[in-house]
Amino acid sequence: MIQTESTSEKSQILIVEDNDFVRMQIVSYLKADGYGTVEASDGNKALDVVEREPAIAMIVADLRMEPMGGFEFIRAIRSRGMVTPVVLVTGDQTPDILEQAGKLGVAAVLMKPVEKSRLLGTISRAMKGQNRG
Repeated sequence: MIQTESTSEKSQILIVEDNDFVRMQIVSYLKADGYGTVEASDGNKALDVVEREPAIAMIVADLRMEPMGGFEFIRAIRSRGMVTPVVLVTGDQTPDILEQAGKLGVAAVLMKPVEKSRLLGTISRAMKGQNRG
């Protein structure tokens, strides 16, 4: 499933999440705050999106997806030279997640269920950090 909503004054954010409910919830939080959204239900579909949507300013990606999970997706975009900030969301509390995320340049890791205020604050900080670079 790939959908695009581009009526926003704010930046375009790609949401990569295989759980329809969680993806819709994140999209609703972002749209309510004025962001444009693009959706993908797994890493493979998300790669297709980044190939044809050059204006992606931020990515919110789930860690555990099939057939391509969050870390694989991030490795794929980084290998293509894409430095877009990524916020990883997960229900997994494995200790090495933060270490792996750091190695891949992930801006933040948020635990599920994703809280609206934490998501929006994290995205705002990550985008400000990107604009400084």
